[in-house]
Order: sequence, then C-alpha cells, then structure tokens
Amino acid sequence: MAEYKAPLREMNFLLHEVFEADKLWARLPALAETADRETADAILEEMAKLAANTLDPINRSGDEEGCHWNDGVVTTPKGFPEAYTTYCEGGWGALVGNPEFGGMGMPKMLGAQVEEMLCSANISFALYPVLTNGACLALDAHGSEELKQKYLPNMYAGTWAGAMDLTEPHAGTDLGMIRTKAEPQDDGSYRITGSKIFITGGDHDLSENIIHLVLAKLPDAPKGPKGISLFLVPKILVNEDGSLGERNAVTCGSIEHKMGIKASATCAMNYDGAKGWLVGELNKGLAAMFTMMNYERLGVGIQGLGASERSYQSAIEYARERVQSRSPSGARQPEKSADPIIVHPDVRRMLLTQKAYIGGARALSTYVARWLDLAKFSEGEEKQQAEAMVALLTPVAKAFFTDKGLDCTVLGQQVFGGHGYIREWGQEQLVRDVRITQIYEGTNGIQALDLIGRKTVANGGAYFELFAADVQAFINANAENEALAEFILPLATELQRLKNVTAAVIEATKEDPNAPGAASVEYLHLFGFVAYAYMWAKVASVAAGRDDDFYRSQMKTARFYYARLLPQAMALATSVEAGSATLMDLEEELF
Repeated sequence: MAEYKAPLREMNFLLHEVFEADKLWARLPALAETADRETADAILEEMAKLAANTLDPINRSGDEEGCHWNDGVVTTPKGFPEAYTTYCEGGWGALVGNPEFGGMGMPKMLGAQVEEMLCSANISFALYPVLTNGACLALDAHGSEELKQKYLPNMYAGTWAGAMDLTEPHAGTDLGMIRTKAEPQDDGSYRITGSKIFITGGDHDLSENIIHLVLAKLPDAPKGPKGISLFLVPKILVNEDGSLGERNAVTCGSIEHKMGIKASATCAMNYDGAKGWLVGELNKGLAAMFTMMNYERLGVGIQGLGASERSYQSAIEYARERVQSRSPSGARQPEKSADPIIVHPDVRRMLLTQKAYIGGARALSTYVARWLDLAKFSEGEEKQQAEAMVALLTPVAKAFFTDKGLDCTVLGQQVFGGHGYIREWGQEQLVRDVRITQIYEGTNGIQALDLIGRKTVANGGAYFELFAADVQAFINANAENEALAEFILPLATELQRLKNVTAAVIEATKEDPNAPGAASVEYLHLFGFVAYAYMWAKVASVAAGRDDDFYRSQMKTARFYYARLLPQAMALATSVEAGSATLMDLEEELF
C-alpha cells in the first residue's frame, strides 16, 4: 500500500485561494491575532509529518491486533500509547480549544484539514482525540466556570481524555427513552446509575483519566427528550487541588468486536452510583449535546473523506504500476508486455470518480467549517445566518461524505481487482473502517430525516433559501464570465431543480405525513450533488485559465464531475417527486 502523503497543495489551495480564509480570520477579532496564513501553513505541515511518520505506520498493525479487554481494563494496540504521547506533546489536542483554559483558539477551517489528515492516516487513532475535542466543546459551552477550570486544561493537554456517553441498549436514536438515573446529593453532585453501549473511547490506556459526559434523567424529570440532563462523570475523581483521587464507580463491562476501526475501543459502560456533576441546566442535556453535534457530524463526514483520500492514493499508485493488456488506442509502453492499467477507460472512470468526490468533499468541508467559524466568532445577523447554515449543512456533510466515502473506498479496492480483497494491500481495511461512519453519530437515514424534516419542512424552507441565495449570488457574479460558462449554466439548472424539489416536498407534507420520510435519503443526495457542483464551480473560478499542472488538474476534474456525476441529480429528483405511495402501499405481511 502506498505511503500516506498529506494533500497539502489541495488544502492550501482551498484555504487560501478558494475561500481566502486569512481575510476572514483578519476581520474576526477572536481570530485576528491568532490565525494567519503563515501559522496555518506551519500547522498543516507539522500535522502532515505526524500523520505520515507516526500514525500511518501503526494503522494496519492496530487493525490486526485490535484492543483488548481484561477484567474491566482496556489496552490499545502496540504503538498507540507512544503515538498518543507524541500527539499530545505536539499540543494538537489544544488546537481549536478555548485559550482561556489552555487552548490555541484556532479556527475550524484549519481544524478540518488537520482532522482529515488524522483520519486518512489512522481513523481508529483519530477517534480518541476527536471525541475528547467534542467533550471539551460541550463542556466549554455549557459547563460552570468551576468545571471548566478543573477539567479543560488537562483535556486540552491530552493528559485526560473525553468520552460522550449517549446510547443505551434500548435507546439509540430515540434518546428520550434512556433509563440512566441521576439522583441529587447534598454536596451538589449527582449519583449516576445505569448502562451505556457503543461508547467510543469509554476506556483505554492512553491517558491518566477519562472524563465522561453522560446523558441521564432525574427521578422526577419530564418524560421524553425534555427530561434529559448532561453530567460530567470522571473515571477517576479529581481532588480540590487538581490531583487524581479515588476511582469513581465507572467501569467498562466489555468492548465490542467490530467489522472495522478495531483499534478504537467501543465500550459498554456501567455506572454503579458514580459521582457526577451537572453540565448546563437540568432537563436541557440534549441542547448541550447538540452544541457539539454540528462539529462532530462534520467530523464524522471528514472520516469518510479521509478514508477516501487514503484509498485513492493507493489506487492511483497501483494503477500506474500494474500492467495488464494494451491501451485501446495503441500500445503506450511497447517495450513492456502490457500497459499500466491507468490507460483503460474504466480504470480512469474509477479513479476520476474518487478524485471528483474527494475534491468536492474537501471543498464542502472547508465551506461548512467556515460557517462554523462564523457561528462561533461573528455577531448579530451574520452569526444568525451562520447558525442556520450550519444547521442545514451538517447533516449533508455527515451523510453525503460518508456515503460517497464508502463508494470511494470500494472503487479504490476495485482498481486492485483481487489484490484489493486480500489483506496485503490495505484497501479492504479502509472499506471496513469507513463503513461505521454511515452508522454512528446518527445513521445517515436519520441525517436525511433531519435535513428534510427539522431543517427544511419545519421552517418552510427558510434555511434552504439561505443556501440557495449563496449559490445564486455566485452564479450572478459569474454570469458574464465566459471561462466559467460550462459550469455556471448547469449549476443554475441544478439549483433550480433542487429549489423545485424542495418546494414540492414542503407542499406534499401538508397532505401526506409520510412525504418527508419517503423523500429524505434521495433528497439529501440530490442536495449533496448540487452542493458539490457549487464547490467545483468555485474551484474552477480560481483555476480557470491558469497554465499550471495543478490548476489544469482541478479544471479537468471539475469537467468530469459535471459531465459524468452531476447528471445523477436528475434521477434523484425524479425519485423524490414520486412521493410516498409506492413505499407505504405494501402491507407488512407481504414483505
């Protein structure tokens, strides 16, 4: 398998040329003195080294060894503790953290590129610090000053890790059904009792302590989601002076044996009267959790992007070296017995499809991260618009990136033929690892329901109109640009198609309660294809007319996307417009 090399040129192109991130950072007071182009480039270069030299080499061995559970203690694979120490010593856990508590305060636009490198090199490893970042985000946004002072510095430093404990055996998506109890104590703490499953990083040997953020209900809490509260429950209790004290009543009952991400500990956690502290307000735990959900959902989408990039790098190297048959247009290497398989149209189709989806996802992840930064660091109307755009776009990023992530890793595997199915080349691991990204952090079906239901139908398309207006502004600004006509005209057509379908679903819902659910997945994919078209048009607006191999590659990939992939939008729109009748007509006993 090819050695991983971070796509720094592509990342710098998006940050600095397409989205002009340094101009945005310069006008936001919280970032003006922190983030600039020189700093961003240095950070990306250092992460590229860490990903290639430290994390990528233990990816396969970590998958083969997996995590081990013994009497409640979880051990990570060989090399993981040392790699985690190196990661922490580099200060990476503090990158986007609050400077008041030891964070660097860097923007998410930069953090998204760093996460991609982590996930390309080693998804299993990446999950440990990424989950800690999510826990820090929720704690920083909703925790008391005392809790933040006590826990955030060590969590940013990586000395203590974080875990998000939501799911229970009987309550997956429907968190309102959780049974974990929280009983108030005289000292202001709570006694936490219950069980959680599928907890990523619930226990491991990488850090001195693990800080769990646990959803639970008080005995007299309202029923359903409105009765959920969020609690901080440390694995090891922390003394008043900040030192570690007694072990809390938190134990790992087992770890899951999984299809992929085998070096990431997925734990069943038991709370037997554990001591915890309230984060935020009583009965408003879901609101606190959703603070980090937008970041985490983009993060899971980036896992799909990272796996796609890793698969593509190996596939392109193999396609250049593997010789089989002759080019249809005549021998390219007559001195050899055959030509490299990259000359064959179908192999080129697979590679270009990967390249086009990866480029679209990387651009859209940067675009979504930009809105996250505006939601966090701007004010007034701009902040409100950004929050709405984030709400709309994060389910698209999570689901579309990961659906296409599986497609891309399968294509990369297919380029290898039989060699892609065996262990030696590493492509089969990527297929297994990326599969979970379509499931956790809310299945992609749930993301689609969220997009069409809460984020579109519920507000009469108001959030969607913000996105449509942004795309339309780009179209209007380039209407007279002949160099972009091949992109602008089709983009305008597909935007109008998406507008029409959106309006049709909103209207259908007035008479048919099944309309949003029936449309949801195809609608999200339609949205994703149009969003990628917008991204490729923005890329082309910078690359057009520039006589350089990198820019010519961008232009030719954009053309491939528009010619060979974007036409799928028409079929998706037709499926959405078919309505719910054929889905709901078949009686249950006839399935």
